Amino acid sequence: MTWASMSEDDRVHLCARGLADIFDTGLRASITELVEDVRLNGDDAVCRALAKFDGVNLRADQLAISPGAIADAKVSPELEAALAHAITNLRTFNDVVMEQAANWTTQIEPGLSAGEHVSPISSAGLFVPSGKASYPSVAYQLGVPAVVAGVPDIALLVPPQPGTSGEVDPAILVVCRMLGITRVYRANGPAGIAALGFGTESISPVRKIVGPGSPAVTCAQVEMQRHGVATMMLLGPTESLVIADDTADPVRLAADLLIEAEHGTDSSVVLVTTSAELVGRVDAELERQLAALPDVRATAARASLGPNGGAVIVRSLEEAAAVANRYAPEHLQVAVANSDTDRLVDMLVNAGEILIGQDTPFSAGNFLIGCPASLPTSGFAHVSSGITAAAFLKRTAWARANEAALRNMATSIVALARHEGFPAHANAITNRFDTKGKS
Repeated sequence: MTWASMSEDDRVHLCARGLADIFDTGLRASITELVEDVRLNGDDAVCRALAKFDGVNLRADQLAISPGAIADAKVSPELEAALAHAITNLRTFNDVVMEQAANWTTQIEPGLSAGEHVSPISSAGLFVPSGKASYPSVAYQLGVPAVVAGVPDIALLVPPQPGTSGEVDPAILVVCRMLGITRVYRANGPAGIAALGFGTESISPVRKIVGPGSPAVTCAQVEMQRHGVATMMLLGPTESLVIADDTADPVRLAADLLIEAEHGTDSSVVLVTTSAELVGRVDAELERQLAALPDVRATAARASLGPNGGAVIVRSLEEAAAVANRYAPEHLQVAVANSDTDRLVDMLVNAGEILIGQDTPFSAGNFLIGCPASLPTSGFAHVSSGITAAAFLKRTAWARANEAALRNMATSIVALARHEGFPAHANAITNRFDTKGKS
């Protein structure tokens, strides 16, 4: 595809992904019914959903994973070291986020000071998907920011592994142990999200729920907003976009395009390049590397790179930046000449993350770098950000005025109150000073 010759309909089609499935009328009706069942019937509904949709039969008293199981969970030494490495990097990144989120105060005018007090939210539910694969990386990508933010009540929810009697990947439990998260549940995704929002006999409620998942999981989070539960931006099927020029190594470029492409047949991967010749070289390399992938991953990658994505040829890096900003990808990588890199990065404003250079692949970002990897999808990078400690903080504004400052504001307050038709607002000022004047 050449961007300059694409119709507006073709451009819209390229950039529109994920929302149709999430807001499918039939899915919404099904999720609404499921959520209502959990609201009315609690644990019984959660267990029914787990049996129906996941094929796992558990009693209500088995939904919570015991502290002993968390303490006893074991993984290989190599994996445990990798988990510790990732958690360390995430802590470092989020510690700086917390430093930037400090309390502040300023003088607005003489005698009037104001500021903000930053504090953690009271409780959070972290959803870690399961099914296509197990994702301990999601557990720490969500868990570390919540812990660093100081959330006092953290619950983690994960569907049990399909075809088991309720087992959960021990790596997820090891992450919980490393982070001190002791409230861990196994349940069907949408039903579990409803349970975390409403609370059941076995599952205590939380005020905010975050985490990526299937369209059904995302739809459940959107539905729970109607019931007063806070959720984050859409974290739907994964997507990536790479901007490359003719200096990019096609072997590494193909490998990096396949990172997000292998997630699933609903993923989307786009190459934006100034070089038509590069597209041909990358296509040939993709075929070679696809042949080495397991069938399930190769099938997913072909869908992600084909009907769901593709290559877009642009006339300049300025046009490449415009395409990327319109697409607003979850993951964005820049693979252009060093002399152009900073200029291009400065033009990029809509992306969940920007990874710079071919030594910064998406897999490094997903697993280890420390930047957030739970990122907005489906174009929501236009208006939202990835999950860091900031996602688990709230800001409370405060102000303090002395009498002189209030007298200085009085005329303006009264004028505005009378214009908007709120006499009590005005009286609070005129009565205060009239009374003082008579004493």
